[in-house]
Amino acid sequence: MQVVPIDVPELGNRTHLVHDGARALVVDPPRDLAQVERAAAEAGVEIAAVADTHVHNDYVSGALGLARRHGADYLLAADEQVEFERVGVRDGDVVPVGGLEVRVLATPGHTRHHQSFLVRRHEAHDGPAALFSGGSLLRGTVGRTDLVDDRLTHELARQQWASGRLLGALDPATTLHPTHGFGSFCAGSASTGTDGGGTIGDELRSNPVLTTNRERFVTDLVAGFGPIPRYYPRMAPLNRAGAGRALPRPARRVTAAEVTDAVLGGAWVVDLRRRASFSDGHLPGTVSVEYGTQFATYVGWLVPWEDDLVLLCDRPDDIEAALRDLAAIGIDGPRTHVLEPRTPLPASYRRADWLDFRETAVAPVVVDVRQRDEYDAGHLPGALHLPVQDVDVRGQDLPPGELWVHCRSGYRAGIAASLLHRMGRRVVHVDDAWDRVAELAIPTTTGGVAA
Repeated sequence: MQVVPIDVPELGNRTHLVHDGARALVVDPPRDLAQVERAAAEAGVEIAAVADTHVHNDYVSGALGLARRHGADYLLAADEQVEFERVGVRDGDVVPVGGLEVRVLATPGHTRHHQSFLVRRHEAHDGPAALFSGGSLLRGTVGRTDLVDDRLTHELARQQWASGRLLGALDPATTLHPTHGFGSFCAGSASTGTDGGGTIGDELRSNPVLTTNRERFVTDLVAGFGPIPRYYPRMAPLNRAGAGRALPRPARRVTAAEVTDAVLGGAWVVDLRRRASFSDGHLPGTVSVEYGTQFATYVGWLVPWEDDLVLLCDRPDDIEAALRDLAAIGIDGPRTHVLEPRTPLPASYRRADWLDFRETAVAPVVVDVRQRDEYDAGHLPGALHLPVQDVDVRGQDLPPGELWVHCRSGYRAGIAASLLHRMGRRVVHVDDAWDRVAELAIPTTTGGVAA
């Protein structure tokens, strides 16, 4: 038995392909199937079964489409209400996949009908197995329990504790292969592992779900939940309808005049270029979301679902990658425009680093756009806290004058600075790492007030 992890950093997740040398099971695939099919081809195996551990809340599943492309069975909890045919599986079911047996374990908590899959070779009934835990037991944490329904958060947290204990009772040598915990907001807290390795035995020593009594675990878990990206509630309905089986709608190229009309009409015009290039010059009224692994997360979080979207870039390759990433969360067919080299870009604002900040003669108004847990862990004295996802809604409430905007790396601050600049504010984008604050002996504090 071989397990092939397939990183999907744009979603903060990991898909897995497990095979016996000839036939394979794929667990929790994304909508873009190219990487999964490439991994199967490189391993020289046939995709014989596809499984989702749960109806996903953070991305559009590619499981139904992958299963149909390869004539494979699609395994999903029998109790899930969906609009397509699949192989409904229940706790205790054993599904053969070539020389492997896939045992279904009911592990509710992250969702009501969440399942994990315990895989081993047929002839190795007492040998080590591989556990594909989805959003149940993660490396050092578990999946969050507040994504299905606010009213179920605590009950699902109690179920998550019971599911964690169930999985913790497996052979300690069982290898652990979660889907979440690599950057997805579906994780209940920060994961302790990024390499995807590890065993149940590792978790027995350090995972709070296996070392803490139930009520303390529930209290601590729920208290640690951060904000939910705005697009998450859209994902489960799309997945229940089988949206991932269809190819994304194609984008439509638009002219420079149509981009201007979109800005004037109040559409979201998102510039994918490097944040330094955007600050040096951009079209007035546009917003900077530099293309990278977090691109789709923040576009999906910031742009209202029903609003029109236009993407700008100076490199066609970035446009193609951005379209793929947006399709992964169900945003199909935005309009696109590639900027010509001589396009006038009259709007600009200043970028600075922490050394510039330290040398300012008068302390500026600082806006910290990190999340609450980051702010509480340490921030500049007097800094106003306004998480990046709230800037477009609450930015007008900030005090008058020039605003110095920062985050942990400069990425989110670039988004926030562009949003404030679009509102007509004078901004300085602090495009520097937060670690530099300590290096430069700039004072920090805890506590404070929001914007």
